[in-house]
Amino acid sequence: MLKKILIGLCALVAGIIAAALLKSPEFRVERSLVIDAPAERLFPWFDNHRKFNEWNPWAKMDPEAKNTYTGPESGTGAVASWDGSKVGKGSATIIESKPNERIVERMDWLEPMAGVSTVEFTFRQEGEGRTEVTWAMYGRNEGLMAKVASLFMDCESMCGPEFEKGLADVAKLAANP
Repeated sequence: MLKKILIGLCALVAGIIAAALLKSPEFRVERSLVIDAPAERLFPWFDNHRKFNEWNPWAKMDPEAKNTYTGPESGTGAVASWDGSKVGKGSATIIESKPNERIVERMDWLEPMAGVSTVEFTFRQEGEGRTEVTWAMYGRNEGLMAKVASLFMDCESMCGPEFEKGLADVAKLAANP
């Protein structure tokens, strides 16, 4: 009986490892919202980490998290770091900032799992005084453990709804300048 249980457990572990090895390491989560505001009004809410944390859904999720800011207040080189019980530990560095068009950040995750991803915000005019804002995050799950974890923690379902909440909240802020 014990032998059958051990064989079953070994088969289960082998199946999980095989599934992880076959799964693409690439991930991408993206959400867009057309907001009734010009890009000039929206851009500062994304290009400045302090302003970003006024509507950031993860800041609302873990209000006791410790946030630190280094580098310039906004734009390329601005860094925000966080350390919280619910949001883990990491940092975001703006590596590209093209006013009213695009912001790219390097996300360095330290806890609960180490990893690197890219976050990109794009702004596209949609008629008079309206802007389509897209929030995307993408990267690769490097290594076997990250790929195994990705079988059980889906980035799309974890981040997609939060991106939607965040974009809706920044739209409310933009409506009341």
